[in-house]
Amino acid sequence: MGPLDALWHLLDFFAPALAVGVLGSTAAKLCWRRELATVAWKRLALWGCAAAALALVAMLVVSGRDGRMLNYGVMLLSCALALWWAGFSRASRL
Repeated sequence: MGPLDALWHLLDFFAPALAVGVLGSTAAKLCWRRELATVAWKRLALWGCAAAALALVAMLVVSGRDGRMLNYGVMLLSCALALWWAGFSRASRL
């Protein structure tokens, strides 16, 4: 595999995490407009994307394979927990 192929492979691996983080933070800002008025969308997106990416890497290490439904389920759960933490925890209000 050449360097360009390796780059595309790496970008394709992290694309679901980026999509889930961005779409999840956008949906959270739309659904809880009043509650998340003081929290920046960028903060939510960064937390969501980072948590989803870490979950994908962790599940790749644990299961040894990419693309399993369990991996994607853990990614969604970790993104949701990170969005909750970044948006609704007491630490986000300070």
